[in-house]
Amino acid sequence: MIELDAIDLKILRELQGAARISNRELADRVGLSPSPCWSRVRRLEREGVIAGYVTVFDQAALGRPDTVVVEVTLDRHDDDMLDRFGAALADLPEVIEAHLVTGDYDYLVIAAVAGTEGYERFLRERLYRIPGIRHSRSSFSLRCLKRSFSVGPA
Repeated sequence: MIELDAIDLKILRELQGAARISNRELADRVGLSPSPCWSRVRRLEREGVIAGYVTVFDQAALGRPDTVVVEVTLDRHDDDMLDRFGAALADLPEVIEAHLVTGDYDYLVIAAVAGTEGYERFLRERLYRIPGIRHSRSSFSLRCLKRSFSVGPA
């Protein structure tokens, strides 16, 4: 585990909310001069605390305003089947997240769709064309109460 001090945690909190912030602005917000701030950010990246930076799109603006959660059960559970199914899910543009899980089903898939018609197309033209699915069960999200892309610093 990597030792993080109070300044490191401030840096992480600021970057979590605004990853495109300039180094000068970040330094001002955390109480450092730009050079030490830059060094700390680079160290956090090098040590893997900061795993990367992403651009978050508004799924409604891209024509997929609805989120559906799909529980998927596979026919088999051998390594080959799990690897092939996971790789196929990763290639589907509607899929926001996919998790191999424990419990009554094998995968939890979160997808962005355009209403029930878009969801039906996603099922028929994409998901159900992946070999090995035995059963699926779906729920539409009514409202997103929290969205985060990583755990926040303590």
